[in-house]
Amino acid sequence: MPRLCRCPRQGAALLFLFWLVLCSCQSAVGGVLCQDGNGTFDSQFRTGVTVHVGAARERGPATLATRACAAKLSWEEQEQLVATTASQLDLDAFGVDFGGGVPMAAFQIKKSDTDCCVEYRIYSLEKPPRLLRSITGGGFFNASDIDLDGRIEIWTNDSAAVNGFENLTLGELDSAPTIVLRFEHAQLLDVSAEFQPYFDGEIARIRSEIHVKDLQDFKSSDGKLTATSSISPERLHQLRTVKIKVLEIIWAYLHSGREQDAWHSLSEMWPAADCDRIRAALLDARANGIHHQADGMSLGTPRGKKKHAHVFDAVSQSKPSNKVEVIPPKAILLQRPPLSNIHQQGQPLLLDLIVDEAGKVRSADPAGKVKWADPQLINAAMDWKFIPAFKDDRAVASHVRIAVSPRE
Repeated sequence: MPRLCRCPRQGAALLFLFWLVLCSCQSAVGGVLCQDGNGTFDSQFRTGVTVHVGAARERGPATLATRACAAKLSWEEQEQLVATTASQLDLDAFGVDFGGGVPMAAFQIKKSDTDCCVEYRIYSLEKPPRLLRSITGGGFFNASDIDLDGRIEIWTNDSAAVNGFENLTLGELDSAPTIVLRFEHAQLLDVSAEFQPYFDGEIARIRSEIHVKDLQDFKSSDGKLTATSSISPERLHQLRTVKIKVLEIIWAYLHSGREQDAWHSLSEMWPAADCDRIRAALLDARANGIHHQADGMSLGTPRGKKKHAHVFDAVSQSKPSNKVEVIPPKAILLQRPPLSNIHQQGQPLLLDLIVDEAGKVRSADPAGKVKWADPQLINAAMDWKFIPAFKDDRAVASHVRIAVSPRE
C-alpha cells in the first residue's frame, strides 16, 4: 500500500520544489489521513492553532493507542477535541476561508465502519477555535474550486437520505445524489443549480446505459419490484438495475434545481400507476437530506461575466533574486501508485500542478525536459491534497512543481 507524506509545521522552512518521499510512519486507505488508528498529521497555522490527527489513546498510565482515530485543535496550553474514537478521520481543508472571513479547518469524521456516512465539521482557526458548522449525511465531502472562479464549494452526496430508499442499498447505486454547497455571507447555500452542466453530463451518461427494451420491461412492472415467486431472480435484478438508473436521472434533475424536468422524466420512464407514490417518496427523501440542512439555495448561474481566480506562481526561479509570489502549498495527503517499470531506476519525475485555494489539485501535467507519461501517477495526483498557497495571509490558487521519486 502506498505511504503518505506528512505536512511539516507552518513555521518550518519552505521548499519550492516538493519531493514526494514515502514516509514509513503513515499509511491510509482511499485517501484518508487516519483509519483504524493508523496515520498521523500535525501542522500549526499562523494563528498559533495546531491541528493534530492520529490514533486515539486510552486514558491511564499506559496511554496505549487504540484502533480508532482522534483529532484535536490546540493553542498555548489549551485544546479542543474534534473527535475521540472515530473509525476514519480526515482533514479536508486547512487554513481556508469558506466565505465567513476567517481561516478554517474542515474535518471528515466516520464514527464506525458500519456507518453509511460521515460528518463534516468546520472549525475556525482563530484563538480560541470554535465549531462553526456541522453537516451530516454525506458519503464524502470535498471542498474545492473546480472552475477556479475564486469561490470554494463543498461537494458531497445525499447518502443518508437515499440509503434504504425503495429497499436499495448504497452499494447498489452508482452514486448517491450530488449536492454542491457554498458559504455566502455566513449562510450555507445549496448551489447545485449553478452546476447544471455537471448534472447534464451525469444524466447523459446514465441515459446511454439504459437499453430501450429494458426500460419498456420496467415500465410494465409495478415499480415497487417486490420479490415474488412469479419473477425470476435474474429478471428482478435487471429490473432493479433499470429502476436505479431512472432514479439517478430524476435525482440529478431535482438536485440541480429542475423539478419540472424531474417529473417529466418520471412520467416518461416510470410505471404510470406508481408515479404518484414514488414522487411523494422522492420529495420526502430530499426534504430529510442535506438540502434541508442548508440555509437557502441558489436558483441558477449568476448573471454577468464569470470571474477567474489568479493562479500565483509557487515554483522556485533559477535566480536567487527571483522570489516566488506566495508561500507555497504544503502537502497534507499524497498517495503514489507503483510507477511503471520504465521509471523505476530513472530520475525523479516532475509534475506541474495547479492547486486551488482549497488545496485541491485542478490539473497535473508532466514537466521537465524528459518526455514521459504515467497515467496512473497523473490520476493519483488529481486526488492529492495540500495546505494551499498563501498571499497576504489569504489562501490562493497556485502553480507548483513537485518531484516524484522513482524509489519505493
